[in-house]
Amino acid sequence: MSEDPSFPLWRAGAPLILASRSAGRRQVLAQAGLPFESRPAEVDERAIEKALGDVGADAVAAALARAKALAISAEAPGRLVIGADQVASCGDRLFGKPETLEKAAELLRFLSGRRHRLHSAISLARDGALVHETVAHADLDMRPLSETFIAAYLTAMGETALTTAGAYQVEGLGAHLFEQVSGDHWTIMGLPLLPLIDALRRIGALVA
Repeated sequence: MSEDPSFPLWRAGAPLILASRSAGRRQVLAQAGLPFESRPAEVDERAIEKALGDVGADAVAAALARAKALAISAEAPGRLVIGADQVASCGDRLFGKPETLEKAAELLRFLSGRRHRLHSAISLARDGALVHETVAHADLDMRPLSETFIAAYLTAMGETALTTAGAYQVEGLGAHLFEQVSGDHWTIMGLPLLPLIDALRRIGALVA
């Protein structure tokens, strides 16, 4: 039986732990009726990427999600922990969160008029061991962007542009960047929800 009548589908007792401070990921879990608390994992993403060497975007996203999930799981015995990360690719180029607004502008110029892919990974861990891993994809066609638009967009976004791969949030002002999107909304927001729900059902955390 669920320990919390507010979440009648939940059977795991204590809420999930989301190893992220992402507002988008919190929104996805809340809208799906999954009980959770946010406990961001402090991992050195650049060091992890460097240690991986020349690997593809799926491997990078999965390694980062895995590191976050395991880091928090080690501190929370018995709890289910979700680690998540998102990497974007365009041709042979991989990119994540821009470090400055100047780099965000450079990235938008590069993506202008092109299709790129989002690689959204999740790792589910408990007691320091992985329970499930998934990498899902979405393809986005960015419209040609003028310098005037890029400047106005980044002024409106401010530091928020530095918090996501590609310098945008499709659920907000990022919608102005695109001509076409192929992929589910949850993957674009950085948390592939349907594979997560399926995994939670299979381990008995949700009503089947």
